[in-house]
Amino acid sequence: MKKSITLMALACATTFSANADVRINGFANLIGGITSSEDSLYGYDDSVSFSDESLFAIQVSGDINDKMTATGQIVAKGNDDYKAEFEWAYISYQATDNISVSAGRIRLPLFRYSASKDVGYSYHWVNAPRAVYDVPFNNLEGFRLDYNDYAGDWEYGFQLAAGTINSTIDIDNGQGGFETVDFNAKNAILLTAEATYEWFKIRAVAGRGTSDFQPAILEQTFAQLPANIADSLRIDEDTSTFYGLGLEVDKFDWFVSAEITEVNIEESFSPKDTAYYVTAGIRQGKFTPSITYEVLDGDAEIRFLDQVAALPEPFQAPVGAAVTGVQQAFASKYSMITLGLRYDMDTNVALKADISKYNDDLVEADDATLMRLAVNYVF
Repeated sequence: MKKSITLMALACATTFSANADVRINGFANLIGGITSSEDSLYGYDDSVSFSDESLFAIQVSGDINDKMTATGQIVAKGNDDYKAEFEWAYISYQATDNISVSAGRIRLPLFRYSASKDVGYSYHWVNAPRAVYDVPFNNLEGFRLDYNDYAGDWEYGFQLAAGTINSTIDIDNGQGGFETVDFNAKNAILLTAEATYEWFKIRAVAGRGTSDFQPAILEQTFAQLPANIADSLRIDEDTSTFYGLGLEVDKFDWFVSAEITEVNIEESFSPKDTAYYVTAGIRQGKFTPSITYEVLDGDAEIRFLDQVAALPEPFQAPVGAAVTGVQQAFASKYSMITLGLRYDMDTNVALKADISKYNDDLVEADDATLMRLAVNYVF
């Protein structure tokens, strides 16, 4: 795999060099963390680890002609043994001064920092708030239309993205390991609107798709349920929706921002997830202290109990227990508060440290305290 990517990158560079200038940029995050005694969180435990959130990336872009460019981004992540993979691979066409079209493997514009989510240097956190940003559908195979313009002192823009999402999710297999399951969303479409006025920014996003996610471990349970209830629980050609809203006030010396999102797969075992964060910080020379509070509420009301109630009485208790158990296994509800500090050590290099207190509202034993240090740089 690594040889293939290297050869492809060299081939691209050779092709571009014959026709246009090639721009090569990169970024890296070296993040180390440790939890308090016997705690575990985000892959960290009470032994220092540098692999769970660290990464290294190279981005290559070049002009095809006056209006078209090609871009490829290769990312190697520590939690995947630094296996290099193409994160982005797309071409862009600048149709007018205000309109551009991109096609290929592109980043979905879900969040404020979607385009730079992996670039730790671009924000004040050690890592973006995972309650909001930790979703399994960051990239899209398709196209994106961008429109940007001005109206008086306002700068505004719209993005329309459409295509197919192909991703994977690791879930507990109930036997001390994990099952890697494909997550697919067909006919996905996403619309984003953003407006900026001097120090104020507002952003809204809405999207939907037809999702498929069928873990083998759940199919063993579904096979023992009545067919109509099993079909209701499955994520098989079910409509999924995403909504988000972001606000930001940045007066340079200080800033406050927040994002809230809702992810829902209708008529399935997956609960509706509502997540948000609020963050604030002060810029004092090279130092940026900050505080962030984030919440994930994915503990929705149990679905399909009306179908269980329609069963003959002897079957209601065991089927109801199975229906409830499947949904509760995917429920989550927690909050986390983080105190962080960024120090801009030199040009394109930032040092960061934070300490986080995680509170699990469903499993108190999962409460944890996490301390992290990071070096972020771009080149």
